[in-house]
Amino acid sequence: MPGLGARLGRGGATTTQQSLADSDCVVIMGSNMAENHPVGFRFVMKAKERGATVIHVDPRFSRTSALADIHVPLRAGSDLAMLGGLINYIVNSERWKSDPFFKAYVTHYTNAPVIINPAFRDTEDLGGLFSGYNPEKRRYDFDTWQVAAQPGTPPAPPDPGRMPAGSPGRGQQEGGPGAQEA
Repeated sequence: MPGLGARLGRGGATTTQQSLADSDCVVIMGSNMAENHPVGFRFVMKAKERGATVIHVDPRFSRTSALADIHVPLRAGSDLAMLGGLINYIVNSERWKSDPFFKAYVTHYTNAPVIINPAFRDTEDLGGLFSGYNPEKRRYDFDTWQVAAQPGTPPAPPDPGRMPAGSPGRGQQEGGPGAQEA
């Protein structure tokens, strides 16, 4: 999972599979977990035995869909729109304000209460490209993806997943095969 490694500093799951057994609701998106990860899926089934709801979001009907309580067969490529709609529903329904655990978790363990960097531009503003794209270098600058600095706070540490311009790629020698040019 190179994308997770570059953005989060770790190229694997952000939680343990064992913790799935303690879930009240398990959402599986775009994966046939029952067949591709059967050892981890047993923890999903333990949660279901305890009364958890299992939701499978995938255009394909698979073994995971058959074992889930709800199968959401959305159109391929529309998963981000669905997640955006779900987030919009949560925020606009204001039900989150009445759940003290949810509010405490979001406030203390996520970047939700901070302001988005004012330089950030949405894909609608950029003809479908993500914010920070440099057409001359044909690469993204992730600075606009960060949250806005709050007054009196130190600047964010450099992103460990970013390579300085002109440096060799991961696992490559300076000037060796596949080295990036500045």
